Amino acid sequence: MTIKHPAKNRAVFICVILSLIAFCGCETGPGKQQTGNATAGSPVNSELEIQATQIIQQTLANSNPQARANAIEIVAGIPISRARKFMPEVQQLLKDESVPVRFAAAVAIGDTGYSQARGDITQLLKDDNENARIAAAYAAYKLGYASGLATIRASIKSNDQSVRANAAFLLGKSGESPRRALPILYETMRDETSDEKVILNSIEAVARLGDNKIYQKLWAMLISAYADDRVCGIRAMGALGTSQARDSLLTMLKDDLTEVRLVAAEQLGNMGDISGEKVVIDALTKDTANAQDQETKARIQTLAALAIGQIRTPALKNFLPELLKSEFQFARLAAAKAVLQYTSGNNIGR
Repeated sequence: MTIKHPAKNRAVFICVILSLIAFCGCETGPGKQQTGNATAGSPVNSELEIQATQIIQQTLANSNPQARANAIEIVAGIPISRARKFMPEVQQLLKDESVPVRFAAAVAIGDTGYSQARGDITQLLKDDNENARIAAAYAAYKLGYASGLATIRASIKSNDQSVRANAAFLLGKSGESPRRALPILYETMRDETSDEKVILNSIEAVARLGDNKIYQKLWAMLISAYADDRVCGIRAMGALGTSQARDSLLTMLKDDLTEVRLVAAEQLGNMGDISGEKVVIDALTKDTANAQDQETKARIQTLAALAIGQIRTPALKNFLPELLKSEFQFARLAAAKAVLQYTSGNNIGR
């Protein structure tokens, strides 16, 4: 299976990794193998932590809705002990005028189990927008209301493609019983009316639920001529999390594109394998210097920072002070996430 969209190959990486809605999260798939020596508890300078906290807080209040949504996703991806300080601000964003921001906030409430927002989640279940409602249903389920899953399952048959894509994403994140969820997701993948995003989210959801039968489809994505197919395949392999998936990701450290190599390094780091450390070092010391335009440089810095947060070795920590001062907002935000990930190895990978 190859999903072709040649016009988007080079521009896809930032929107895939730091999107308005976290279609490619950092959840841990079943069967995850710890194969490396990532120093999850390696201390980080307190000044860096202060800078990281300020960057996240400022971005949560940014006038740009995409920036606010990205900041929420960052909060949902750091250790819960660190995320808690940002959750009052995230709770306020449940009432944001932007649907993607409300969506991201609800998902973060669910991922962090922030029960103080239960009342606002109940209100969001009545939102005019279906995407916001299914995110609220996900949060409600994570906060203990089993009926939320029924809402998500029903929405995967919506006539609205964005709703279907988000429902597939949330179903995969929910931890729903594979026996019940997998038939729905496979049916959605085969449905001729499903668009590209619906199919991709369904594929990753199947991988996240631990069904190894999806492996061959993911491998086909890894060998695609299209860079964005490879990126999505790498993320789904990381979600699958098996030793076979890890071996496949190791081959992607030799991809022709720096961005693809960095995504593979990040996913391997999330599995406890630090083989991508050199890829990250080379990207920040050589590839950024050779970048032909600012957009490419921004992608490399952002993806490198995200990989650093997963690999967490002492050598990579040395790059964080400069990344926190990057001229690119996404790179600063990703570096802030990495700094806070270094503080603890617990509660990461929800």
